[in-house]
Amino acid sequence: MPLLCGTHSGGFHADDVLALALIREFLDRDASIVRTRDLALLARCDVVFDVGGEFDPSRGRFDHHQVEYRGELSSAGMVLEWLTARGDVDPALADRLREQLVDHVDAIDNGRRAPAHDVPCFTSIVGAMNDDPDASRDFDARYRDAVAFASRYVRGIRAGHDRERRARRIVHAAMDDARVAGRRTLFFDEFLPWKSAYFEHGGDEHPTDFVLMPVEGAWRIVAIPPEPGSFGQKVPLPASWAGLVDAALEEVVGVKGARFCHKNRFVAVFATREGALEAMRRFGLGT
Repeated sequence: MPLLCGTHSGGFHADDVLALALIREFLDRDASIVRTRDLALLARCDVVFDVGGEFDPSRGRFDHHQVEYRGELSSAGMVLEWLTARGDVDPALADRLREQLVDHVDAIDNGRRAPAHDVPCFTSIVGAMNDDPDASRDFDARYRDAVAFASRYVRGIRAGHDRERRARRIVHAAMDDARVAGRRTLFFDEFLPWKSAYFEHGGDEHPTDFVLMPVEGAWRIVAIPPEPGSFGQKVPLPASWAGLVDAALEEVVGVKGARFCHKNRFVAVFATREGALEAMRRFGLGT
């Protein structure tokens, strides 16, 4: 039997939308929802959030509006904490979800911060979804749309976490190999989110200056920044490449298939791996 969830009827907010998205992503993808304030109907639900006046994880009850609750979580934060304690969410992924999404929702819903109206955020986007140009669509239909949006967001964060965890093993091994071999370039056979793994493994003191990897059918040379978050480079790409594309870049580099170099000299794109390597060799960008 699918899990039966309950929340309040009427207008919805980011926390009750996100709570259901988290349950569907990590506990029961087929979980159904009843939107009501009828306590008798809510009593039949397996999980109730953002309504009901109770916070009791052992019974699946996650409301934060009652005076007895003095914590800082909204129903979204409560549900994530519960799922993590159950073992449904990896603790490292839970930290990432809190950092990128859930803490922000909790803070706004509990009045500890206000959404910035000049910058779109999850809470303001969900809030706008209460309004629909089709007046025939009730709040339940709009809520379903908002949950679908939130679910896609959560799946993206989860996929990014899984991809970075896998990339971490590959990047760390490549860094160790490059140090032993005395290479200045990290070589990857696939596109990887490498930066965070690089710097957590001592990248700011690592002897490598460049990354070479495939991206969308081409090969990209990336100049490694000196530290996390920096827009600089340990060693920038050649000044003569800056801002050039296609034939103009081919002429300067002397390699067919040179496609693009950013004017700020942190990335260049070549049609083939061999072309990228030849360009690096010609300009002394140690490999």
